[in-house]
Amino acid sequence: MGKCRYCGKSSITISNTLGYCYHCIREHWEEVSPEIFKVHEKSRVVFGLPPSVPKIENGRICQLCTNICKIGQGEKGFCGIRENKNGSLIGGVNKGNLSFYYDPLPTNCVADWICPGGTGAGYPKYAIRPKAEYGYHNLAVFYQACNFNCLYCQNWTFKYGINQPNWVSIKELADAALRENVSCVCFFGGDPTPQIIHALAVVKSALREKGERILRICWETNGSVNPKILKNMAHFSLETGGCIKFDLKVWHEPVHRALCSVSNQQTLNNFKWLSGLIKEREEPPFLIASTLLVPGYVDVTEVRKISSFIASLDPNIPYSLLGFYPHFFMKDLPTTSLSHALRCLEAAKEEGLIRVRIGNQHLLGHDYE
Repeated sequence: MGKCRYCGKSSITISNTLGYCYHCIREHWEEVSPEIFKVHEKSRVVFGLPPSVPKIENGRICQLCTNICKIGQGEKGFCGIRENKNGSLIGGVNKGNLSFYYDPLPTNCVADWICPGGTGAGYPKYAIRPKAEYGYHNLAVFYQACNFNCLYCQNWTFKYGINQPNWVSIKELADAALRENVSCVCFFGGDPTPQIIHALAVVKSALREKGERILRICWETNGSVNPKILKNMAHFSLETGGCIKFDLKVWHEPVHRALCSVSNQQTLNNFKWLSGLIKEREEPPFLIASTLLVPGYVDVTEVRKISSFIASLDPNIPYSLLGFYPHFFMKDLPTTSLSHALRCLEAAKEEGLIRVRIGNQHLLGHDYE
């Protein structure tokens, strides 16, 4: 049972680690934010990460993402991968700090219910078979860095990889993508954004060598990448039959900053821009959204706002609602309840979304109270 340090409310859906309830975060952000950012700092220093987005005067500016870090000599950006070495930015360029593996199709992916690998959508141009591509694989590329700091991160153990890197060259990863039974590549993590230069170089190399075979390029991201770079990512996904999967975490910025430390405005702007490209390839779906239903913080109000936003762009954009499992600094919350997920599903449909579903239903639990 958690208790809000501002209003005194107690509930199983209030995280004692975070310290404040959803209402007080939204309505009293200026008062509660200093203590919340202390929690974020605590969650980062144990991994040797900068406690906050560096803004060093005369520091080297990194423009890969929304954070626009100004990095001092010999120091690292918020992501922990970009470094100012003698006035030059290094990290995540010629080599990527990552792991990769071959995931049999159809795979447990946010897009598996509408993508070529899981359904045969786009056959024969973008899919090998008219149904699921059994016998083929997705090359799953997990980048060990992120430019957000989500206190509930479901993959938080990647942070250990910041200090124990596994460097992979462009050629090694491109060769892995060209293995005979690989039909798609998905870059995720962490997030691909801090090492997007490396990822794009891998894509260019693999596509140059693939010949006539199908090789879809997909991205799973928080969506905060520099818009100019996003254009290149979109180009490769559109061209190959791949997709871009945005994790739209919450709608209201104070809640986003409380949960993830940074703003979501560039994410929303990027998503809106990408929606304008849907007409270039309506099938298989090019742009996909998902939201993790964090009990007490990502509720029906947030999902309704996100759904309304998506529907205003294109009601056919696929949207997955995902069950939360207690992780990282928010282990004191319950798993998402079935009733919570169903209410959010209904809200998404009421806002006009046509292709919406609840993913990983096996995680859903009992009512909170």
